[in-house]
Amino acid sequence: MLTILGFAMIATFLVLIMMKKMSPIAALVLIPALFCVFVGKGAQLGDYVIDGVTSLAPTAAMLMFAIVYFGVMIDVGLFDPIVRGILKFCKADPMRIVVGTAVLAAIVSLDGDGSTTFMITVSAMYPLYKRLKMSLVVMTGVAAMANGVMNTLPWGGPTARAATALKLDASDIFVPMIPALLVGLLFVFGLSYVLGVRERRRLGVLTLDEVLEEEKETETVLVGAGGSGDGKVSMRKGGTGATAGSDATGGTGGTGGAGSGTDTPDGDTTGADDGLQGLDPNRPTLRPRLYWFNALLTVVLLTAMIMEWLPIPVLFLLGAALALSVNFPHIPDQKARIAAHADNVLNVSGMVFAAAVFTGVLQGTGMVDHMAKWMVDVIPGSMGPHMALVTGILSLPLTYFMSNDGFYFGVLPVLAEAGAAHGVSPLEMARASLVGQPLHMSSPLVPAVYVLVGMAKVEFGDHTRFVVKWAALTCLVILAAGMLFGII
Repeated sequence: MLTILGFAMIATFLVLIMMKKMSPIAALVLIPALFCVFVGKGAQLGDYVIDGVTSLAPTAAMLMFAIVYFGVMIDVGLFDPIVRGILKFCKADPMRIVVGTAVLAAIVSLDGDGSTTFMITVSAMYPLYKRLKMSLVVMTGVAAMANGVMNTLPWGGPTARAATALKLDASDIFVPMIPALLVGLLFVFGLSYVLGVRERRRLGVLTLDEVLEEEKETETVLVGAGGSGDGKVSMRKGGTGATAGSDATGGTGGTGGAGSGTDTPDGDTTGADDGLQGLDPNRPTLRPRLYWFNALLTVVLLTAMIMEWLPIPVLFLLGAALALSVNFPHIPDQKARIAAHADNVLNVSGMVFAAAVFTGVLQGTGMVDHMAKWMVDVIPGSMGPHMALVTGILSLPLTYFMSNDGFYFGVLPVLAEAGAAHGVSPLEMARASLVGQPLHMSSPLVPAVYVLVGMAKVEFGDHTRFVVKWAALTCLVILAAGMLFGII
């Protein structure tokens, strides 16, 4: 019964948010509470929620201060050179912009933290997507998949968990997987190219001069129209005449870039050398004299995070406090910077604590354990010699529907034991368990995905509807490459 109720609870949650019948926060709280009562453990709901909040509180704290830290670093101009380089490559070509999004997300993912990756990628690329009226779910989907592949780095989390659970060396798991993961990353880049070409066909290709000219015309119209971009016909060269805010890939007008002509002129183009900027080059928060201090602080922070000198929440708390104090020594300026990023902080932390209810009920009622045991039990005995393949396939739904901790510490040891009985080595099982990470990064149980959709102003249901099929295909490509190379 718990198995059925567990799957029913997850299915109900996904259906309601994808159909936009409930907001993610409401669904994460109310649906598990209702199912907890169905299970007959309503009296323990408070304990389950407190346990969930306690387990996710460090993550929420980390995200809160990480958003403040990287928000300040973006404000002061630390990432402007990277953004300019990406934008110079992208120009005004939607295909290049989508590929550039994947490349940027992959590069930034080297720090091993998904929240950091999404904050930097969205901050750099969002103005460009909005300016050109591109689909924002393409941006979030591509960024999530690129980060998902890179999340398998030993310091990213899953590899370390697999190594710990099976008492193996992380390098023995990861290094042989590199060829398969490279194939997966190349597939993401290739998929980005295809999606970019589709956006190019929908919108056409503009030169920088045409973008600026169109924006001037759009701004002139919008001033007289009260600032609303809805219904403004696109004048894109070779475009389809789509209205501003249209989204060919399923995003809503509110999240697909509606009203992109309403960008205030204080920055995106003023004083720009190439005429098209993702960040305002003249914003008053820039601190060019402190550039190398901020760069060194960020390098030290990321190094400390990778080397695990202190817990990550503590590192970002210290980093945010230091960044604010040095870059904005006056208290009113510090308050202004905190207020500027408060919306993102509140949205993300609220999602994390709401997710704590979901995970708390799943674990506290025993639903996760029963679901995992059922999936292991239904594996036919004839599949025993192919347990690595089975593990790779199971990693897709299991890492999507449960946390990495639950999968790697609860399910993987059981699968590995079954595989060992048929001569499958623990190393193969551990490598196969990494396959589902590109899909896992878009799971509603991953706090970082709320940073991504929140900053991109994309509905979580739209993101899910778009990314699941492509992320699952990326996972299967990695699995196929691993088997082809004899890694899995």
